[in-house]
Amino acid sequence: MLMHLAAWLQSLSPEFGWFRVFQYLTFRAVMAAMTALLIGLAAGPWVIRRLAELKIGQPVRGYGMETHLSKSGTPTMGGVLILLAITISTLLWFDWTNRFVWIVLVVTLGFGAIGWVDDWRKVVRKDPEGMRSREKYFWQSLIGVLAALYLVFSISESSNLRVLELFFKWVASGFDVNLPPKAGLLLPFIKEISYPLGVFGFVILTYLVIVGSSNAVNLTDGLDGLAIMPVVMVGSALGVFAYVTGSAVYSKYLLFPHIPGSGELLVFCAAMAGAGLAFLWFNTHPAQVFMGDVGALALGASLGTIAVIVRQEIVLAIMGGVFVVEAISVMAQVLYFKYTKKRYGEGRRILRMAPLHHHFEKSGWKETQVVVRFWIITMLLCLVGLSTLKLR
Repeated sequence: MLMHLAAWLQSLSPEFGWFRVFQYLTFRAVMAAMTALLIGLAAGPWVIRRLAELKIGQPVRGYGMETHLSKSGTPTMGGVLILLAITISTLLWFDWTNRFVWIVLVVTLGFGAIGWVDDWRKVVRKDPEGMRSREKYFWQSLIGVLAALYLVFSISESSNLRVLELFFKWVASGFDVNLPPKAGLLLPFIKEISYPLGVFGFVILTYLVIVGSSNAVNLTDGLDGLAIMPVVMVGSALGVFAYVTGSAVYSKYLLFPHIPGSGELLVFCAAMAGAGLAFLWFNTHPAQVFMGDVGALALGASLGTIAVIVRQEIVLAIMGGVFVVEAISVMAQVLYFKYTKKRYGEGRRILRMAPLHHHFEKSGWKETQVVVRFWIITMLLCLVGLSTLKLR
């Protein structure tokens, strides 16, 4: 919004020429991060008080970690603070004509709404199940598929009208339309190799990335500050990829596909980083507020959507390795327990407790040790992911 306002002021008088700085993407990204950070820090105490007044406190399950019993009643659903800061900051600083930022915002807020309903049922209605798994996955799948159907044609087109035309052309042709090479699956560390996915392959991959990353971040969000800092680091790294793919010069030099308009996602990534750091101010151990599903599901979905747009799905899995391992630990634990119960009549476990961070707690690590060590691992993985910019 401010970008368009600055352009209008410039057109009125030469005296407002200095407003041209608002046209620079890097300037707007820095300002988006600062704006989101200040909004989060300023609104945080009020949001926490309101959540406490509404008695939106975190329930602690009886079979959970004993050391977490003291956290019972801590305000949750603090993800609304993150989403508020991201949304306001992004709307202020991004180019409103950019289609990619809009779709990421829609997906983020859509998954945030799912998390809100889930959290509300758990903590307000005192329903321990919250939103039933089938209902939750239905809405996640609906948003994921709709986003995938839009992105499959928007990667190569800059007009929403052309995206709609390509969709109808795809349907009329019997679901047979060739996608450009830049819509294929890119392999990190290997230059100029893109595996064609086709429309169905792209949609399926996009759906899995968005829904999978959303739930992976949600599973990771179990300790004070554990999920938010990796989200900030991975989101910031994806912002670098967005800047490269959105630049005709840098993308050509680094042998990346040029995706016009994707660079504007840097503003969203910067806002997410600023909002995440503001939330960490209140979420660091001992946490004053928890993110809840409203924040974790939304942030995970936003990371997945950005990775799809900049064609870095595999790099996302590398940089978000902590999220991936956390999700795998839960799936492995559940499957092995069911298998051994069916075969031996008694369920057995691979880990002392899932997700993985609880296994380390059960092994004697302090909560802060688990959190900081997972941060360090994520930092290293992000550096590996960023190295693919040049090592190709």
